Amino acid sequence: MERSLKNILVLSFGFLLLFTAYGGLQSLQSSLYSEDGLGVAALSTLYGAMLLSSLLLPPILIAKLGCKWTIVISMCCYVAFSLGNFYASWYTLIPTSILLGLGAAPLWSAQGTYLTIMGNTHAEKTGKVGKDVVSQYFGIFFLIFQSSGVWGNLISSLVFGQTPTQGSGFLAVLLTAAFLEPIKDAEQKSEGEMQAPPFWSTLLSTVKLFRDKRLCLLVLLPLYCGFQQAFLAGDYTRSYTTCALGIQFVGYVMICFSAVNALCSVLYGKLAQYTGRIALFALGAVTQLSCFIALLLWKPHPHQLPLFFVFPGLWGMADAVWQTQNNALFGVLFEKNKEAAFASYRLWEALGYVIAFGYSTFLCVSVKLYVLLGVLSLAMAAYGTVEYLGSKKVARLLTEEQTKPAEEGVTQTKM
Repeated sequence: MERSLKNILVLSFGFLLLFTAYGGLQSLQSSLYSEDGLGVAALSTLYGAMLLSSLLLPPILIAKLGCKWTIVISMCCYVAFSLGNFYASWYTLIPTSILLGLGAAPLWSAQGTYLTIMGNTHAEKTGKVGKDVVSQYFGIFFLIFQSSGVWGNLISSLVFGQTPTQGSGFLAVLLTAAFLEPIKDAEQKSEGEMQAPPFWSTLLSTVKLFRDKRLCLLVLLPLYCGFQQAFLAGDYTRSYTTCALGIQFVGYVMICFSAVNALCSVLYGKLAQYTGRIALFALGAVTQLSCFIALLLWKPHPHQLPLFFVFPGLWGMADAVWQTQNNALFGVLFEKNKEAAFASYRLWEALGYVIAFGYSTFLCVSVKLYVLLGVLSLAMAAYGTVEYLGSKKVARLLTEEQTKPAEEGVTQTKM
């Protein structure tokens, strides 16, 4: 097995083991610990810490520890949260929720950075296009990672209230620490090691990256991701599935979403080199826009059982676009500032969750669907603008390259 694929599989199965345990715990927080609002407080604390972490921690940790050990240490934060659930109280859940929130942003930023570096390195060796290999690697990762939703929800559905074994979290840490190879960015080798950037510059690199107008436009993509995932996990399961079929079907509905998401992730990762990412973004947008309109018109009834699984299946098709192509897009566009770019991505995705979490109690479902429709439209317009600016820049560079030989020929003729 080639070295790069081995590392992708180690990373992917590490995340699969970690999130099979954590996903079940997260989805049952508000149900298992409803007394005095402990579960909701734990989730709110978690996302608050994640927002703070996204702004400051990922670039500095990745610069000091490297991607591998940033991932391993961040995984330990998830294991600590799992341990806190064994003796759930305000004194165990709140501190471990803070710890988890602080570890979540570095974990995902290091993951995105690792896959991007690995993809570009492999592309250079084989003579392939970097963005195509990066997209393919994200597709493989999300194929394996998204299947954690299948196993976690299956266990929770078969034995309601039981979460997957927490031993899988320890296995994730051991697997990653033992078998994931450290990786160094080739660009840092050639440029960055002459003089390390100052500590404060690295610490604030996520904030400074907002000077790039492309990032200011693209933040709507991860913000929308947080919105749409929160709607499916919270509002669709509660207002459609639970109301019409009962809570016992929620896990099976989410299994359908995760399974389709996993299969489409690897498909899109491979398709991107043939269709380009614009076609995939258009597919994701049209699919979810269709879902929004259909959900606004649909009046769910228990006799319409297949429809309850059609919507999460279509949602999984679209979400696979966002997960694979958004990450690949950020890695390719901000190659020199990957750590800060992925930290920014997690910041805005977490903010989307927090906002959706905040308005979920006082807005009706139809209004939330209109909000999603509006945010998706804005996100696609912003993404289209970035692609347009990129194509103009490429066209200008090509024109300059074509005019240079002509100018040199004229000069030589005169001589």
